[in-house]
Amino acid sequence: MVSSTRPEERRILALWLPRLSTDRIRRRKDCAVRPEAPLVIVAKANNALSLSAIDANAARLSLKLGMPLADARAMVPHLSVIEADAAADAKLLESIADWCDRFTPFVALDPPDGLLLDITGATHLFGGEKAMLAHVCALFRKQNFAVQTAIAGTAMAGRALARFADGAIVGRHKESEAVAPLPVAALALDPAITHAFRRAGLKTIGQIAGRGRAELASRFGRAMMGQLDRVLGRSEAPISPRRRLPDFMAEHRFAEPVVTEEVISASLLALAQSLAQLLELRGLGARKLLAVFFRADGSVRSIAIETARPTRDPKIILRLFRERLDALADPLDPGFGFDLIRLEAVHAEREEQTAQGFADDDAEKEIAFLIDRLAARFGPTRILAFQPQDTHIPEAASVALPAQSAKTTKQAWVPMNGDGEAPRRPLRLFASPEPIEVMAEVPDGPPKKFRWRRALHGVVRAEGPERIAMEWWRSADAKPTRDYFRVEDEAGRRFWLYRDGLYAREVELPRWYIHGLFA
Repeated sequence: MVSSTRPEERRILALWLPRLSTDRIRRRKDCAVRPEAPLVIVAKANNALSLSAIDANAARLSLKLGMPLADARAMVPHLSVIEADAAADAKLLESIADWCDRFTPFVALDPPDGLLLDITGATHLFGGEKAMLAHVCALFRKQNFAVQTAIAGTAMAGRALARFADGAIVGRHKESEAVAPLPVAALALDPAITHAFRRAGLKTIGQIAGRGRAELASRFGRAMMGQLDRVLGRSEAPISPRRRLPDFMAEHRFAEPVVTEEVISASLLALAQSLAQLLELRGLGARKLLAVFFRADGSVRSIAIETARPTRDPKIILRLFRERLDALADPLDPGFGFDLIRLEAVHAEREEQTAQGFADDDAEKEIAFLIDRLAARFGPTRILAFQPQDTHIPEAASVALPAQSAKTTKQAWVPMNGDGEAPRRPLRLFASPEPIEVMAEVPDGPPKKFRWRRALHGVVRAEGPERIAMEWWRSADAKPTRDYFRVEDEAGRRFWLYRDGLYAREVELPRWYIHGLFA
């Protein structure tokens, strides 16, 4: 399948994992709870332990959420009790969301135990909405998760139906009719408002929607009316995907999981060729690509590469992924095999074509490809390029950037000396100036003697000063002016020294530093 990720008419698949906490415990390899034993998760509320999650066995014994632990133990003495771990539940929900990328790249969290999937334009890959819903439920149950689902045109309608009408598939613009019989609790309002509705005899969403809007707004506020409209499908609140949607993507689903390196490489090459066709139609090239490998056991692995310039050459893309895979400290383990491989062009830019024969840029392409290969093997932050900056502060005259991100700037490297002149800047510039101890000093000139790194140097020749004022418009705190001197000691060693501050003007006792070495 090849597609660009552009939404059409919206369809939302809502997933609710009602036993996420207990399923997390049950799925652990070291779980000591017997399969037939009732399991509950407890958390402290109002200085007392109460049930925050229950499994199916506990539910069959009439245990309820929010019940005090003491009451639960009185009803079921052989109860298995485990303390709540919200962080572990959130981590598991994130992992499940990663796994759900196999259905659509638009996956949003609905904490603490839900997910929202934008399946617009993807249902035909599974044989329609009904077949997709059955497929999703079967895969979740295969992973030992209890799940409830619903498909609707808006997120809040789908969320309400997943919790109170499992398996519902709402026709387009039929949300109001579908949610009307649901209880007031499906609105997910403040408990005080829900209780007030029940006391007033309003037990379903349809009964509330039948009352006057002015009456409801004056009694319960605009926030409640907004929530009601969203559940009824009259309005929609945007949902945020967990990660940036790719500009383009291509994927390959396998009837049987694949494990061999040859098949995986061939699949990546075929996906790169499919992406290249999409990119070429739009005159684009990929700058960042992501290969996502979905294992049959539910594990997901992602490998990313970046390029110095836009590219859509499938062979180059495959070679960069091979470089990245060879450099992984944790090799790509297919386990029982991959049943889905996806290639995403996370970021694409316009690819400028150069007329061959007039301005052949083969050399630049080779350099860019070399940078990409090194970055794929060693990491993009380890391959750096220096770029000039528009400043006269010596330590800020250049900046090291990842070579793949470096771009041509209008600021060019300016030579600091003419032909036959001695260099005005040192061959080695220290990252941070190092302080020196001045033994003998001339008020307006360089020191006659100074100590640096425990060695004493006597100055026999000096040039300067070269005065550099700090950029006051870039700093809130005024910094002293610097006077730089090129000095040579009795052994012929040349140093670049500066005085930090001027006598009787900026500081009373200027400090001296060494900033670099000429030889």
